[in-house]
This record gives sequence, structure tokens and C-alpha cells, in this order.
Amino acid sequence: MSSRKVVELFYDVVSPYSWLGFEVMCRYRNIWNIDLKLRPAYLGGIMHGSGNKPPGLVPNKYKYMGRDLSRLAKYFDVPLQMPSDPAEVMFTKGSLNAMRFVIAVQESEKGGDRRVEQVSRELWRRIWSEDKDITEPASLSEASVKAGLSESEIKEVLELYTSQEIKDKLKSVTNDALNYGAFGFPLVICHVNGKPEAFFGSDRFELMAHCIGEKWLGPTPSASAAKL
Repeated sequence: MSSRKVVELFYDVVSPYSWLGFEVMCRYRNIWNIDLKLRPAYLGGIMHGSGNKPPGLVPNKYKYMGRDLSRLAKYFDVPLQMPSDPAEVMFTKGSLNAMRFVIAVQESEKGGDRRVEQVSRELWRRIWSEDKDITEPASLSEASVKAGLSESEIKEVLELYTSQEIKDKLKSVTNDALNYGAFGFPLVICHVNGKPEAFFGSDRFELMAHCIGEKWLGPTPSASAAKL
């Protein structure tokens, strides 16, 4: 078997397209010969640093996004639906606190990304499935409980996520994504023969598989494999 390839996934829970990419990569982490590294970052910093504009600020893109996400939710089998006020979620409230919290979970976790994966998923679920807040400590705690964190673990992360250490770490990871050429999320970096190959968006998985020498089995690989 060829050596395992390192694959980095940069994401922000305020991005619904990141949720799709996140679920696909988590499904494939034990199917493809890869080491998946979750890299929670801050989309606001990416947009500012790259000079890009979010689709919500372009009227035609905003109209298209609602229809697009509805189709993609079914295709990717992710319970994604537009919140009652997407603009408030994405632009007014944002995700800075939430992503600092996810970084704090990652920094407190010893060995692996299991808790980061679970907490990230619950935060996405709150915004993009249940139309709930992710900015307040109580909201972050509720998501953590659903993710399976203990009371003591949640207390530890709540004490950590407002620290300068975590703020600096989130900024550092966001800068890493910018250095790879990020202009939005999700961003997947596949390290192939010592060279980073960047893939933006949730519609490049077939090309990504070709690049790393793997087979694309669709958005739900377990179901696809069962049909073979």
C-alpha cells in the first residue's frame, strides 16, 4: 500500500458549504489512505485577507445559494436548511466566538480530532439545521453537551477559549489557510509528493480523489460500496 497522504481541511461553521465538505471528508477518512487533519479557522479573516466578498453580498449569488443548498443537502445527505435570517447569522453575529471555542476544544484534546469533529458538527447543526445561536457561552455549552463532552471538559474549554493563546492560535491557522491561497471555505489541502494541492469548495472531490490516487464513491461512500 502506498504511504498515507496528509489531507488538511480548513473550515468555519458559519459556512454551510464547509459542512458539506466536512461530512464528506469525515466519511472518507477511513476509506481513502489519508491522514485527515481538521483545521478550524475563521472565515471572516479569510474574506478580509483575500479581498473576497461573501455570496450574501452579491444579490444574484444570494438568491442562487438558497436553491443550491437545498439541492446539495439532499445530495450529500446532510440535514442542512437555511436559517430564518441568514444575513444575521453570517454577517451580524458571525462565528468568531464559535471558532475560538472549537480551537480551544482542539487544544485541550489529547490525541486525535474526535471531540473537534463532534463539536463542530453540533455547531453546524445549531445554525444550519435548528436555526439556533452559536455566539453565547450557553449556546456553545449546549452544543458541547450534545457532542458528548463532560461538564468538566466544557468548563475547561469555556475558560480557555477567550484567552490570548486561543485568539493567537485561530489567527495562526487562518493565516496558514491564506498562505495556501484561500479565498473561502472549505479548503482542502492534499499533500502529494511533497507538494500541497489546494481544492476549494464542496464540488471537487472527484478531482481530489484522482489527484491522490483514490476512488470517488459519491457523497455517501458506504451506501455506494454496498451496491457494488
